[in-house]
Amino acid sequence: MTTPSESADRHPLWAIHRHLADRHVWTDLTHAFHPGQPHFPAFPDEERSQVFDVGQDGFTVHRHTIVGQWGTHVDPPSHFVEGARTLDEVPVEQMILPLVVLDISHRVARDPDAVPTLDDVAAWEQRNGPVPAGSFVALRTDWWKRWPDAAAMENRDADGVSHAPGWSREVVEHLVAAGVTALGHEQTDTDAGRSTSAGDYGLELLWLQNDRWQIELMARLDEVPEVGALILASWPKPLGGSGFPARVVAIHPAEPEPADPPRWA
Repeated sequence: MTTPSESADRHPLWAIHRHLADRHVWTDLTHAFHPGQPHFPAFPDEERSQVFDVGQDGFTVHRHTIVGQWGTHVDPPSHFVEGARTLDEVPVEQMILPLVVLDISHRVARDPDAVPTLDDVAAWEQRNGPVPAGSFVALRTDWWKRWPDAAAMENRDADGVSHAPGWSREVVEHLVAAGVTALGHEQTDTDAGRSTSAGDYGLELLWLQNDRWQIELMARLDEVPEVGALILASWPKPLGGSGFPARVVAIHPAEPEPADPPRWA
């Protein structure tokens, strides 16, 4: 009888899976969505009904009525750009990427309007080397810990202005030039709350019009190292889709990786 170890030796991809399963942590970066959760204010709430019941019918089926940008979700270029790539046109090769975590949570704790700067990127690169082309860059703010309190997520002042972190133009432009494939963040929008309160979504437009995609409303980035992880992002494949809830997972070492990676073949 062939043992799992022998099978892995004969099949390199199985060996990789065994290595990932045995020596790595799999962190779910996804909120479970539900009616009444925080969402973009102009969107209607989710409607959920039970079509079949296991006790009466032998199986359970629910009907979900949601907008595409619901919960932890993916935005393809077509979300903001007419004629741009839709969800079904994002290649599966882009669903597993090196994960870069840019951490500004320490500043957000003091100032909810904080955004990343080129100095933050330079400091990350000084520690870890250049941000790799073809990577996924996630902005850690620890804003996800406010979920599912909608008022806390929006964090509006007496004048109705939202004070929530977001990206900055200088950093988004830098990531475009660096050839980054996708970005993600824990807050509702790419742009900071003060910008969205004024109707300004210019940074989201900038990112998507450069044929990139993004994940919004991520969770648990504080449980992932700033370098060395992989991100797995997956979603359904609606023809011409402009957005959909996504399942996002980080795979990262349980212990520091050896200097020389394992050889499977």
